[in-house]
Amino acid sequence: MAFYVTTPIFYVNAAPHLGHAYTTIAADVVARHHRQRGEEVFFLTGTDEHGEPVALAAEAQGLSPRELADRNAERFKALLPQLHASNDFFIRTSDPEHVAKVQEILQRVHDNGHVYKGMYEGWYCPRCADFKNETEQGPGHTCAIHEIPLTREQEENWFFRLSAFQEQLERLLDDPDFVQPAARRREARAFVAQGLQDVSLTRGKLTWGVQVPWDPSHVFYVWFDALLNYVTALSYAKPGEDLTDTFWGAPTTHLIGKDILKFHTIYWPALLLAAGLDLPHRVFIHGFLLGGDGRKMSKSLGNVLDPFAVIDEYGVDALRFYLMRAVSFGEDGPVSMDGVHQRYSAELANDLGNLASRSIKMVLKYRDGHVPDVDLDPALAADFAGLCEKTGTSLSTFNVSEGLDAIWALVRRLNLYVQDTQPWQLAKDEANAAELDRALASLIEGLRTVSTLLWAWLPAKMDSLLGTLGVEDRTAREFGEGARVRQVGDLDPLFPRIERAEAA
Repeated sequence: MAFYVTTPIFYVNAAPHLGHAYTTIAADVVARHHRQRGEEVFFLTGTDEHGEPVALAAEAQGLSPRELADRNAERFKALLPQLHASNDFFIRTSDPEHVAKVQEILQRVHDNGHVYKGMYEGWYCPRCADFKNETEQGPGHTCAIHEIPLTREQEENWFFRLSAFQEQLERLLDDPDFVQPAARRREARAFVAQGLQDVSLTRGKLTWGVQVPWDPSHVFYVWFDALLNYVTALSYAKPGEDLTDTFWGAPTTHLIGKDILKFHTIYWPALLLAAGLDLPHRVFIHGFLLGGDGRKMSKSLGNVLDPFAVIDEYGVDALRFYLMRAVSFGEDGPVSMDGVHQRYSAELANDLGNLASRSIKMVLKYRDGHVPDVDLDPALAADFAGLCEKTGTSLSTFNVSEGLDAIWALVRRLNLYVQDTQPWQLAKDEANAAELDRALASLIEGLRTVSTLLWAWLPAKMDSLLGTLGVEDRTAREFGEGARVRQVGDLDPLFPRIERAEAA
C-alpha cells in the first residue's frame, strides 16, 4: 500500500522558524509511522519561491528574487536533517520541471474553458499574496493575520471560474473525511456557502513568477503555481520515473496551517477539478503555535522561538517531542523555552530516561544482561493490549498528540510497575527468582513496545535504546508479540539532566 504526505511549501522571504519545524516534524512522525507499517511512503516538502512577498523581501535587501530564493531555500534544506526529517524530496517552485508542469496543467484549465480575462479591484495583502473579502479583514481594512494595512489594487488579470465549482465544493466539504478537524471543515464550508466569486489566476504587474503560456505578459498568481507542487513533484522527484500513478491515487494528506485553509480546501480542489485531475484524500489543518504575547508565532510579528536554540540546548528529539506533546495537534497552543525545559525534565529525563536506565541496569545486575525467557505478567499485558492499534488509529487520522499521549500513559504504567514489583527487593531472596524473572522480562518487553512506537517521534534516541535492546526491526508490534529481547547492553543516559540555570 502507498501513502503520500505533504507539508505546505514555505515562503523564502525569510529564514525558517519554529512554525516551519512544527509542520515538518508532524508530517515526519506520520511518514515514519506508515513506513513502520510496511507501506510505501512519499513525504514531500519544499519552498514557495515566486510572487510578491518574495519580490518585496528581495527588494528590501537589495537582492534579486532569484538570489533571495537561492539563499533561503538552502536554509530550509539545512533545517530538515537537523529535524531528522525523512522527506523523500524537496521541491523548489523555481525548478524548471515544476515550471513546465504548472504551465502544462494550467494550459489545460484554460483549454477546458475555466479561464477568462477581466478587471479586478479589491483589498490586497502583499504578505499573504491574497485579496481579502470583508469577512477576512481586520479593523480599518487591515490584514487579520499580519495586522498591516491592506492596499487597494486594480489590475487586468486572467480569472479562474471558481464560481463554477460552487455545488461540487459544497458536496466535497460535506464529506467529513476531506477536511479535518471538523471545525476547520465547517469553516471552509461556511466560506463556500457565502457564494464563491471568480478569482485572479494571473498577475499582470509582476514578473517574478511562472509565465502564462497563452499570455506571456502575465505570470500566474503565486498560489496557483504553489498549490500545483503536490502534483508536479511526483513527475520528476525520482530521475527517470514518474511517481504520479503510484502516489497521487494513494491515500494523500496535505498537512497545512489554518491560515492557508481557503487556498487548500477551496481553490486547490476546484483547480484540480478544472484540470481533470483526481482530488487528494484529505487536508489536515493544524493550529498556530503561540508566543508569549498569545499571538501566532510569525516572522513579521517578531515573536518567534528559534528551533535551532532548542536543538542546541536540549537536542532535536526533545524539540520533536515537545512540539507534538505540548500542543494538542490541530489546536492553537502556547510554546516557550520554559515549557521545553519542563517537558524535558519531567517526561523525557525522568519518565522515559529513568525507566530505560534502571530497567536495563537491573537486568545487567541481576541476570548478567540476559533477559529471562519466561511468561510475561498478564496484568501488564492487559494494560498494553491494543496499544499499537490505538496509536496507529490516531496517526492514520493525524491525531499526532493523541497517539503520543497513549504511548506515554504506558511509559508511566511501566514506571509504576517498577515501584509495584520492586525487583531490587525480590533479588534479595533466591526464593523470589521466578517472580524477579517475570518482572524483568515484562519490563523489558514493555520497554521494547513503547520504544518501537516512540521511534516515529524520537528516532535518534529510540535508535540508541533499541540498539541496546538488540532490536533491529522497527516494525511496531503489540506487547508479547514477535521476537522477544534476549540480551541487553550498557546504555548511556538518553536524556541527561539539564539544570534550570542552563535553560535560561
